[in-house]
Amino acid sequence: MAGSGERRCQQPLDDCLHAAVQVALEAGQIIRDALTIEKRVQTKSSAADLVTETDELVENLIISTLTKKFPSHRFIGEESVAAGEKCILTDDPTWIIDPIDGTCNFVHGAPVVAVSIGLSVNKELELGVIYSCVERKLYTGRKGHGAFCNGQKLQASKQTDISKALILTELGSIREPVAVKMLFNNMERLLKVQAHGIRIIGSAALDLCHVATGDVEAFYQFGLHCWDMAAAAVIVREAGGIMMDTAGGPLDLMSRRVVAAGTPEMAGQIARELQPVAYERDDGIEGAEDSLPQ
Repeated sequence: MAGSGERRCQQPLDDCLHAAVQVALEAGQIIRDALTIEKRVQTKSSAADLVTETDELVENLIISTLTKKFPSHRFIGEESVAAGEKCILTDDPTWIIDPIDGTCNFVHGAPVVAVSIGLSVNKELELGVIYSCVERKLYTGRKGHGAFCNGQKLQASKQTDISKALILTELGSIREPVAVKMLFNNMERLLKVQAHGIRIIGSAALDLCHVATGDVEAFYQFGLHCWDMAAAAVIVREAGGIMMDTAGGPLDLMSRRVVAAGTPEMAGQIARELQPVAYERDDGIEGAEDSLPQ
């Protein structure tokens, strides 16, 4: 992890956004080229938690490219953390990277995959870039400057009634029986309040982009990681949406849980229906609640 201890981003955020966009597009081309070829697949925390040589190649590309431009910045990358680096967010400018969001899709050749790059400064998320590689849709957001897809301004849904909502979620890679049972219990709870439907597409970053575009009303998940939602949090908020904790408070990026929606009313209704599922925090800080094993 790189860093100098400085607490302010000395480079203009426009430069940071431009650099993130350029490397995301480059990474997207690598992922498209690799999507349909045979892959060397390994597992991490479970049989469903996959990594390929392309994940590692893309993360190395992103970190090396941004390090050359911003040598004082720090990095939190999915594969770097899996290899043993600490997942600690400081006040230093920190890039939070998911090289391939939707690795299971990628392994099987399913075209729902994305590159996700967020930037935090003083522990505040400032910008996000998500590139849907096969669709060639580039989602960008910068705090206070709006959110866009291929240059078109985004607006989240203004729906407030859960009975008129299409909701996205993800299974994640955790397969402990208690977690799986709670996951399906939560789906049942939302269907009982007459949500229009619940969908799973295999990429939390793109789920959140769909919230930002207004294609769906909401997204929730327990067990995701900071790199799944850092970039998307900026995009959703800048599209007029809300990102919050499943318990109803402010989003905690390291807590591994989130509800996102176009309106506070929608997010609140969903949060009240959810049965909590506890996971070990990304930063390893012990909380009051019990956690499931990684």
